[in-house]
Amino acid sequence: MDFLISDAFAQAGGEAGGSLFSLLPLVVIFVLFYFLLIRPQQKRAKQHKEMVAALSKGEEVVTNGGLLGKVTDVDDNFISLEISSGLTVKVQRQAVSQVMPKGTY
Repeated sequence: MDFLISDAFAQAGGEAGGSLFSLLPLVVIFVLFYFLLIRPQQKRAKQHKEMVAALSKGEEVVTNGGLLGKVTDVDDNFISLEISSGLTVKVQRQAVSQVMPKGTY
C-alpha cells in the first residue's frame, strides 16, 4: 500500500525568513487599503466637520435631501433654512452637504 501514498519526511534546512515573506502580501494589501480608502475618507469627514462648524447666517447651502436654501438661523444642532419666501424649515447641521456660492439661491 506504500506505492499509493508517499511518506512525508521533514525537510532539513528550510528557509529561515519564510514566515516573514508569507506575511508581506498581507501587509502590502493593508497599506494599499489605508492610502486608497481609509485616509481619503478621514480627510473628507474632517472637511465636512469643519464646514458644518463654520456655518453662519446668510450662507446658501444644499442638504443631503437636495433642499437648496439660505441659512436664517443657526443653533447648536439645527439650522433654519429659507427655501422659499416665507417658507422656513429646520434641518440638522450634519444634513448640510455643501455650501453654494453666493447668488445661487
